[in-house]
Amino acid sequence: MEKFIWSFIIGGLICVIGQILMDGFKLTPAHTMCTLVVSGAILGGLGWYDPLVKFAGAGATVPICSFGNQLVKGALQEAETTGIIGVLTGIFEVTSAGISAAIIFGFLAALIFRPKG
Repeated sequence: MEKFIWSFIIGGLICVIGQILMDGFKLTPAHTMCTLVVSGAILGGLGWYDPLVKFAGAGATVPICSFGNQLVKGALQEAETTGIIGVLTGIFEVTSAGISAAIIFGFLAALIFRPKG
């Protein structure tokens, strides 16, 4: 039960940071999203994001900053095995499932709901 509470608190704090960026610094949603992705990448590169994931679970893996962490993690893992080219291939290998799912479900939603354009 305690894990659920910490997950909620950490996920909520990440959302609060995003809201502060938009309201306090007048950043657009796109700028805020990029800031959170880059923050997750930096924290992942420093090795600080994985302990946060262990502590908060979904509270740290669901927000967008987790995407930045995954990009860095994939790049570093592939760089260890294949060298510098692994930096490029690792990014695509780790994130391809999530990106593919977003494209597929977005397409299906467009078919079902007939968006206006």
